[in-house]
Amino acid sequence: MTVQIPSDVDNATIEIDRRSVALTNLRKIYFPKLGLTKGDLLRYYLAIADVLLPHVTGRAMVMKRYPHGVTGDFFYMKRTPSPRPPWIQTCPIEYRSGNTIDFPLINDRPSLLWLINLGCIDLNPWYSLCSDPNRPLYLHFDLDPVGATPFSVVREGALIVRDVLRGIGMTPYVKTTGSHGVHIYVAIRVGPTQHEVWEISKAIGQQIASAHPDVLTAEYRIAKRPAGRVLVDYNQNAFGKTLASIYSVRANEEATVSTPVTWEELEAGCELTDFTIFNVPQRVAKAGDLWKPLLSSRGRFDLNAKL
Repeated sequence: MTVQIPSDVDNATIEIDRRSVALTNLRKIYFPKLGLTKGDLLRYYLAIADVLLPHVTGRAMVMKRYPHGVTGDFFYMKRTPSPRPPWIQTCPIEYRSGNTIDFPLINDRPSLLWLINLGCIDLNPWYSLCSDPNRPLYLHFDLDPVGATPFSVVREGALIVRDVLRGIGMTPYVKTTGSHGVHIYVAIRVGPTQHEVWEISKAIGQQIASAHPDVLTAEYRIAKRPAGRVLVDYNQNAFGKTLASIYSVRANEEATVSTPVTWEELEAGCELTDFTIFNVPQRVAKAGDLWKPLLSSRGRFDLNAKL
């Protein structure tokens, strides 16, 4: 039976996959410019759940909560709130300080809707599985424009990074961030620690930026970054850092979505605003999940053996 999230009430409890999920403030406006409500956001995530969930299942989730929508204040939350439904699973991660935090796990549709109902607009999972939180599944780069640098320069920088990564035997995949830039991910064989992956990504990022200083920079001091460039941000590979996940709606007035694209689409000049809450479910229904290969155990790059 198709699950329906009502649009004519403020609060409702829906039955989904043998769970009862309480949803609140469904008619609250979350995107004022577009008139989209919290209920609309929940309906989007329900529509995209089947392709989204494999990319976040089994991974600790950092909550970024916008209780008053995109124009209100937000706050980060790591520890799973209580009280909570008994079926919400958690991931305990111990830090070097000795402190252990129980992050929520979003493994199914009920837990996904529960999390979005907390006011989370985007999803921010760890890069590793809960079973081995210090050994990531990916090496990645966050390409972020410096200041008013146009997205056309981001696209140029992404193609440079793609060519370098391919040149060392990696298979990079790209998605829009839905915010300002792009994310480039490489599936790696699980083994190196998060710090080791960070060290490798730092070396690669700095070398690429040094070879293409007219387009890219790896300067992490904001005041020192040259204008008109794109930051090759390798620091998001550090332990405990997160990026907005695939298919995440972003907290802006256009309701853009972090969307996988082909390299050909990037070369052809796609824009961040091409991918929104309105069209991404239909795009995925037609083209499938372009990042599905990143979930496979085959073809993962072996950092220990090849670098």
